[in-house]
Amino acid sequence: MALAMVGKPPGKGTTFFQQTKGRLMKAHTTDKDKPAAGNEQASRRQFLQRSGGLVAGAALTSGLAARSYAGEDNTIRVALVGCGGRGTGAAANALSTEGPTKLVAMADVFESRLQSSLKRLSGQFGKQVDVPPDRQFVGFDAYRKAIDCLRAVDVVLLTTPPAFRPLHLEYAVEKGVNVFMEKSFAVDGPGIRRVLKAGEVASKKNLKIVGGLNQRYAFANQDAVRAVREGMIGEVVTCWAYREHGPVGFKPREPGLSELLHQIRNYSCFTWTNGSFMLDWLIHNIDVCCWVKDAWPASAQGQGGRQVRQQPDQLFDHYAVEYRFADGTRLFAQGRHMANCWGYFGVIVHGARGCAYLGEGTRRFGIYKGWLEEDADQLWKPPRTNNSYQTEHDVLFEAIRQDKAHNDTQRCAYAALSGILGRMAAESGKEVTWEQALNSDLVLAPGLDDFTMDSEAPVKPDAEGHYPIAMPGFTKAF
Repeated sequence: MALAMVGKPPGKGTTFFQQTKGRLMKAHTTDKDKPAAGNEQASRRQFLQRSGGLVAGAALTSGLAARSYAGEDNTIRVALVGCGGRGTGAAANALSTEGPTKLVAMADVFESRLQSSLKRLSGQFGKQVDVPPDRQFVGFDAYRKAIDCLRAVDVVLLTTPPAFRPLHLEYAVEKGVNVFMEKSFAVDGPGIRRVLKAGEVASKKNLKIVGGLNQRYAFANQDAVRAVREGMIGEVVTCWAYREHGPVGFKPREPGLSELLHQIRNYSCFTWTNGSFMLDWLIHNIDVCCWVKDAWPASAQGQGGRQVRQQPDQLFDHYAVEYRFADGTRLFAQGRHMANCWGYFGVIVHGARGCAYLGEGTRRFGIYKGWLEEDADQLWKPPRTNNSYQTEHDVLFEAIRQDKAHNDTQRCAYAALSGILGRMAAESGKEVTWEQALNSDLVLAPGLDDFTMDSEAPVKPDAEGHYPIAMPGFTKAF
């Protein structure tokens, strides 16, 4: 996406997956930029040569040929930035891909979390984990040190809270390494613009980037979206994204822990760290709905609030947001995390002749005649399943080893912007357009790029320990 067009909602044709070579799926991309020449590409080319790759076709005009890896010294090294549960899981997925891989560096702001992750991964993967003390980094600049341990052909896993994703992605792209980045990808408009720009640079450098919207890599979803688009339920009329379950957890402050680290430790509970429940928890199913539509929302209006939650944080405990697409159809996203309430998790799509159940958490996955999802009316059920968390890493490492173009950045940024758009609408009480959300100058965590262990937190509690909470009608959310 050219930066000159930054305020315009993207059109169709950039969001679906096509099947490639059996078990793996490849993201459709529209960026045809050629790889840039220079030292990074030279290093990549040398790695291809050391790996004994054979030219799979005529040399590209950029001078970088597509090759397959079959040599002796083709180990891809991995650095993990963010050593929590999801980061540790991502590292396990990366180390489980085909071809030799090795974890060589780790970074986090919590020493204890790094050591716990290292112990778990070492026990599971043995000699594939080679992270001596001098490649274990703690602090807000630890990401730089971990990435600096990598070569141009290697991979960094970016799995910190999403507020830090733009900063970390920029540095990884600057250093010329391939990236897996967990959702979500930014928490505000300025962050989204940084991610988009980094993605453009990555394409020019021929870097491979996969984003952690794993539902896009779930074969059942890929097949269901294809069936809906081929007309099985007629023209799509409405999409419904749900995430309804018990309360989001909160960890009391540990003795001696700074306010900043306390909030990062509870990143799901503070808007500046995770962008709200609307973004970081509902993003998968909002994204699936947009995937079905092959479009991104033009605007949103909605509501939300904090009705029963008592924990000292910033979380709304319920959201209800109506998105409007350019063609006038609607997406309704509903999120709630309260005890003893109706629970539902998944996506429902209504078409002119039937309905489809798909997305994250869906229990009645399938396509039905009519709108009552009766077993007798089931038209289609998934022909295949997979571990989508593993597949997204399989796709990334295959793209590196075979030098296939692959860059999820734009799609991931737009999915995140859809969640941010919904949050802005609910927190402000106003209708917000895609352009307003994308071009907003509101930064949730000013100065984040320069945080140190002694920095103050972006939000502070009052004398009674209460944090500022958005008030629709009063809060400036965009």
